[in-house]
Amino acid sequence: MATTNRFLEWLSKRRNLVVAEGYLFEFERRGYLKAGAFVPEVVLEHPDLVKALHEEFVHAGSDVVLAFTYYAHREKLCVIGKEDVLETLNKKALAIAKEVAIATGTLFAGNICNTTVYVRDDEKAKEKAKFMLKEQVEWAVEAGVDFIVAETFDEYGEASLALEVIKTYGKGTPAVVTLSSGARDITFDGYSYAEACRKLEEAGAAVVGLNCGRGPETILPLMKEIRKACKGPVACLPVLYRTSEQYKTMQSLVDPKTGQKSFPVDLPAHFVSRTDVLKFSQECKDLGVEYIGLCCGNSSHYMRIMAEIYGRHPPACRFSPDMSQHYMCGDKTRFKNYHTEGLMAHKN
Repeated sequence: MATTNRFLEWLSKRRNLVVAEGYLFEFERRGYLKAGAFVPEVVLEHPDLVKALHEEFVHAGSDVVLAFTYYAHREKLCVIGKEDVLETLNKKALAIAKEVAIATGTLFAGNICNTTVYVRDDEKAKEKAKFMLKEQVEWAVEAGVDFIVAETFDEYGEASLALEVIKTYGKGTPAVVTLSSGARDITFDGYSYAEACRKLEEAGAAVVGLNCGRGPETILPLMKEIRKACKGPVACLPVLYRTSEQYKTMQSLVDPKTGQKSFPVDLPAHFVSRTDVLKFSQECKDLGVEYIGLCCGNSSHYMRIMAEIYGRHPPACRFSPDMSQHYMCGDKTRFKNYHTEGLMAHKN
């Protein structure tokens, strides 16, 4: 008798998933990996911190523990001269994520991403990309993931290749495939994002959509078209920066003081507000986005807001803001009486 996949069962019963991403930028900000190469060396050097961030995101409301294998592929490790730790790093990241998922009763996901070597008209390059994706997929399946996230592809062709690899070597593991939206409203190989997502859905992806690239304001118009084009669950995981019609992606943002490009180290000048995240989360819920999350720039306070909008009540909700308890913003009479009574008691 075939066993039911936990991921598909969850989507069927609960209708949506809240997913924390953003590990790469968060560990760079904390000083545990280098901007530029963006290789998750922290997995081997400080596994306790990786585990703690998984736990923190679950505490804030994430339904999924995503193994930190983003950019942990052969090409990226070659750049920093550490190809020899490729398998060790991937298996360690998967083991950490699995431990937290089991302990918290959440879903356990593997992760593959853009290879940086894919070239649409170069068969050798495509074969190299395929091999790189294949080895990560096989390690994820061996670890027992509930599903595999294939993300941040700026071309439909590479996203399609990733899906093909998961279908061929994933032993039936469901795939979530997301494209990274650029400044134009089409992929680098000329497809509208709605068309690309529809084709990926028809090819067998369990969930399709967008991640990274654009912030909440500029990703939503594309998501509206994707929602119309796709029949099944759609995914939306923006970056946490204030992109606009003028600057549609985080890569195009300009520092307001210097006039220089902000990507990647000066992006904090453009962080969205908590209110922005609340509004965006509600808009996605109203639109019918079933797989909702946050990508680069994510932090647990943002995650908690999104989780609450999507009906979750994680432990972190206990500490959601309540300004009625603040001595300046709350009930002035209450605090005045408190201070007066306290002062009199002290004098007596």
